[in-house]
Amino acid sequence: MEITAYNPYKGRLETLDVEITDKNTTWFDDCLNNYDIQKITDIKEGLLISEFGYSYPIWIGGKSRQDIDFNKEKARVLIQTHE
Repeated sequence: MEITAYNPYKGRLETLDVEITDKNTTWFDDCLNNYDIQKITDIKEGLLISEFGYSYPIWIGGKSRQDIDFNKEKARVLIQTHE
């Protein structure tokens, strides 16, 4: 499936070919606000962080779910350090 995601390294949106499965994605069900982390997905050469709501997911290169201990708070820190 093609997904449009924000690449903070290039400062633009890009189209990525992503397969979201139970094996490569961690879901967080406790989302209440638009900027809560809804899921984190390992993709080729990086991590796709998706927030609840209608914003574009953010692609962080060189990271994986394991690198951030499958933790949504650490995913939020990654987003903030790449803004």
